[in-house]
Amino acid sequence: MKQTLQLSEQVTQRLLQEIQSGIYFNYNRLPSEVEIAEYLGVSRTVIRDCLAVLEREGFISRKHGVGTIINRHVINVKTRIDLEQEFLEMIESTGQKAKIAYADVRDINADKQIAEKLHIKEDEPIFQVVRMITADDKPAILCTDHIAKKLLKETKYNTEELKLPIFHFLRKYCHVEVYMDLTEVKAVGADETVAEFFHIDVGSPLLYMDEVGYNFKGTPVLYSQEYYMDGILKHMMLRKKI
Repeated sequence: MKQTLQLSEQVTQRLLQEIQSGIYFNYNRLPSEVEIAEYLGVSRTVIRDCLAVLEREGFISRKHGVGTIINRHVINVKTRIDLEQEFLEMIESTGQKAKIAYADVRDINADKQIAEKLHIKEDEPIFQVVRMITADDKPAILCTDHIAKKLLKETKYNTEELKLPIFHFLRKYCHVEVYMDLTEVKAVGADETVAEFFHIDVGSPLLYMDEVGYNFKGTPVLYSQEYYMDGILKHMMLRKKI
């Protein structure tokens, strides 16, 4: 089952790449499932699953009797806040050079807010990871991640790997994937600590995302507090009729 899921994910990414810049770059409609399956060397069932994902994410639209329409206006969007994307990849997709300029890992005990977000008890031990991500060497994203230590499945782990994209640590040492996020988005003024990271005045406007990541079973596995510098990334969100 896991191998099938991985294959489906790989083929979905491959198909999206073919739409963005490959064999289907100049197409307004995709060919039949049979033709795509033959070209990519996989079963029609896998292609059907991949098309369902691309449709859900808005890259294509399907209608009986019309076919599979490629939504170029969606394909051409560089960054979308409704899709889970790692920070470095997000910045690099805009043509800018991305770098983790600062990373700090600490062992702390969960306060009331963090405990409520992660569905753990107050004062339980957690990892707290603070990162500053730059775009062309300019401060772009300040992120503070929180992971409950009880998620660890490996007795030996390297905390230095927490300085990498957080999903890497969750997969390798906690054996868990973030399946979905719930995110509160709002504009805030930078407090003294945040302003110092961004080299801006206290009170300067920032986009703030308060986000909880859940595994497939709906258990919170990651709590993130993210600040985005204005003017670095253009954030778009796809909204579809249900």
